[in-house]
Amino acid sequence: MIKSNLTKIAAACLVAATFASCGEIKRGEYVDGPGAIFCDDGFKNVLQDEIEAFEYTYKKASIIPFYMPEQACIDSLLEDKVQSIIVTQDLKPEQREYLKKKYKRIVKSSCIAVDAVALITNKDNAINSLDMEDIRKILNGEITKWSQLGGNDTTEIKLVFDAPESSTVSFMKEKFLPKGRKISDNKNAYAQKNNAQVFDVVKADRDALGIISVSWLGDNLQNAKKVPIDKKMEDYKNETDTVAPTLTEEVKILKVANPNPDNDYSSVAYKPYQIYINSGEYPLFRKVYMISTASNSTVLHSFYIFVSGFVGQKIISLTGIMPYKVSPRVVEVTQ
Repeated sequence: MIKSNLTKIAAACLVAATFASCGEIKRGEYVDGPGAIFCDDGFKNVLQDEIEAFEYTYKKASIIPFYMPEQACIDSLLEDKVQSIIVTQDLKPEQREYLKKKYKRIVKSSCIAVDAVALITNKDNAINSLDMEDIRKILNGEITKWSQLGGNDTTEIKLVFDAPESSTVSFMKEKFLPKGRKISDNKNAYAQKNNAQVFDVVKADRDALGIISVSWLGDNLQNAKKVPIDKKMEDYKNETDTVAPTLTEEVKILKVANPNPDNDYSSVAYKPYQIYINSGEYPLFRKVYMISTASNSTVLHSFYIFVSGFVGQKIISLTGIMPYKVSPRVVEVTQ
């Protein structure tokens, strides 16, 4: 499937991580024609709304997204089969040098957002919070039943995650598992095709524990899908508006505590609201990068200007994750 996608249009984009720029396309920029981008499935909701707004603004432009595991995105860029990707890790210096020598490509990359990995359960599950040690033991198979986390539920924990090489899985593996071990090694772990399936399984199964990008959990984004694009554009351009996204109540989003010397071993647990992602009190956060090897004279360079401007960054804020250089605001939220 990936190989067939690679035969289609490949272009590039770059997003600058500043909320202050206007995001308007200047005379001489390219806003006509198609361009392709490969994106980790964790950020599908973000990219879809960015594309919708961009194509509404520039009628002759067409951004074609392909959603696949993060490693496939990076490998495709390094093989010069695509020139634009969205992932959670920047390229290493040796990778940049390889692209320059092998394909004469100059790498441009920018952190566009800060995302969080959320842990979700069915609404009927009795557990409300975990700490980092609980999570480590669950992923390593040391904790296998809900009763080990409190209560009388002796059923086994069904660990549900998206594609094995996704950014979400890679993040959790590197943070909690010994080198060489995979989440799929856990006998109670069940891989799904994407984040949407993880959400659906947890919503239906009382014993499931899902690992998912918080960008899939924002109520604001779901509500926005019901609004016509012309009305959404008016809201996006409202510079006096501040955004404080709420999170879905269709599943239970667990609080996470991170006792450590820097916080005097505090056991206070936090949900992945923007304010707690920004402060680091919610510990499962990571940066999101857009990486481009395309020249500036492409439609995707114009897309980069658009996404890095006010409208593009505001769209990111509506998903529940944070534009990289924007201070969040909390309105009537609880930990």
